[in-house]
Amino acid sequence: MAWMLALAALLLAGCGKKQEAAPAGPAQGEKQHAGSMLAYEQQIRLLLPQADIAARLDAAREACEQARFGACNVLHLEQGDGRAALSLRIVPDGVEPLVRLAAQGGSVGSRSINAEDLADAIGDNQRQQALLQAQQQRLSELAARHDIGVGDLITLGKEQAELESQLQSLQGTAAMQQHRVNTNLLNLDFLPQDVDSRSSRIRVSFAEMLDNLTEGTSSALNALSYGLPFLILAFPLLLLWRWLWRKAVGRRRASD
Repeated sequence: MAWMLALAALLLAGCGKKQEAAPAGPAQGEKQHAGSMLAYEQQIRLLLPQADIAARLDAAREACEQARFGACNVLHLEQGDGRAALSLRIVPDGVEPLVRLAAQGGSVGSRSINAEDLADAIGDNQRQQALLQAQQQRLSELAARHDIGVGDLITLGKEQAELESQLQSLQGTAAMQQHRVNTNLLNLDFLPQDVDSRSSRIRVSFAEMLDNLTEGTSSALNALSYGLPFLILAFPLLLLWRWLWRKAVGRRRASD
């Protein structure tokens, strides 16, 4: 009995330890290393008292819109059910102070970082721009000739306009790529502090069960509504087939 009680105590202690989430490290911005062209994205989970989530969300959004910690743009905002989410693009030096502002009164629960290598895409864009600029130079030299006709000059003008449009599109893409390289995409999830508690997980599981039950019932009713007309048509056909089969069997027996 003593051995079983000790084992139970160890199991309970292990379960208690599993409930404690190790705090994430400081949420610093990711900067470029020499020769790299990486677009960084950070996903940060903030655990706050539920009553403070709306205020922390507004403070982070206003700080971004006012560029308090450097150039920043709000991309997406979502709020509801005691939770909130904010996506923004900010310079690396502004990540840490902005996260610290958003997490006041709470803590950083977890943090993940992803990076997309844009070196090939940026190199392709530069090569395409160089080709278009070389073509523009040749067309300009042709247009400057004195022996060119009016019809050829009009054709050259159209080609030059098309090349200019393509070049502007590539330059816009290049600016967007460089902006992604120079900034961090920061996704902030504002969650209640008890999100990892047993009661919270039970509530979430119960809500998911109700959602699954509702979705399953809806799917079953939809399937029934689709299949019901076929059943209505199949029933008289089944009766007709049964009548014909009995009639054929009756004739066979009569002939025997």
